[in-house]
Amino acid sequence: MTLADLGALSAAIRAEVGKAVVGQEPVLDHLLVALFAGGHVLLEGPPGTAKTFLAQTFAATLGLDFGRIQFTPDLMPGDILGSNLFNFQTSQFTLTRGPIFHELLLADEINRTPPKTQAALLEAMQERRVTLDGEAHALSDRFMVVATQNPIESQGVYPLPEAQLDRFLFKLLVEYPSAEEEARIVTRYGEGRGAPKPADLGVMAVADAAQLKAAQAAVGAVTMAESVVDYVVRLIRATRESGDLVVGASPRAAVLLAGAARARAALDGRGYVIPDDVKALATAVLRHRLMLSPAAEIEGKQVEAIVAALVESTEAPR
Repeated sequence: MTLADLGALSAAIRAEVGKAVVGQEPVLDHLLVALFAGGHVLLEGPPGTAKTFLAQTFAATLGLDFGRIQFTPDLMPGDILGSNLFNFQTSQFTLTRGPIFHELLLADEINRTPPKTQAALLEAMQERRVTLDGEAHALSDRFMVVATQNPIESQGVYPLPEAQLDRFLFKLLVEYPSAEEEARIVTRYGEGRGAPKPADLGVMAVADAAQLKAAQAAVGAVTMAESVVDYVVRLIRATRESGDLVVGASPRAAVLLAGAARARAALDGRGYVIPDDVKALATAVLRHRLMLSPAAEIEGKQVEAIVAALVESTEAPR
């Protein structure tokens, strides 16, 4: 697949998603980057901002097998992974696959379940496989987790462990639509009953497994100069030296940021990464990996502002 083909594919995906979802273009752009970079995405926003619907439509457009898990406090790891159940008719154990055996998995309200259950996703997100009773079961190469969480409620929620957050390529903030977009939403869906379905809105699959594999191969061929690699490393290391942060970004963050920058460059039709690719993605890659110092919290500082300051102060190659 050439970069021109990749651009045409991404344009077709955007057009199909636009048939159902009004607005949220920046979130969709990052979802495309994550898809072609092979990463997972955490969506945070208030209820009713189309987080779930966007993930469902995105999967339908890509022809991916879609699964959804509604996380609750009583959810157990086996409810996600599945288990080996004894069949009395055959006197054998039979694998009952859980919802994690899908290509695009929506982990809805992931922070409503305890860390023990959240951790059931760790191996799948990192290695794209699941181990049940000592036996490894491979997941699809296209396996992708889109998780959502509600930032408003504080009761009955369990913050995600840092190790789990570090597996997400992006944390994206889903904002309320503009007044014009909200009017279009009401006009389009105000007379309907029940939740809309992508298929009923004319959304069609415009990609298949072969195309997605070819697109990821095209992204992998994008060149990153040593000067840009050095820029990524210096930016990540700067997070560990900031007095406003007690926890900086990990080496995994540097690797993921570089991969995402390659995907963004490819989507822009370039066969090479420029510093602007890194700058544009830095906040989404880093906001969930950094922890404010107590002094910074007292002063009311925001992680996004600190990342922006680090990007500004870290000299970029010319």
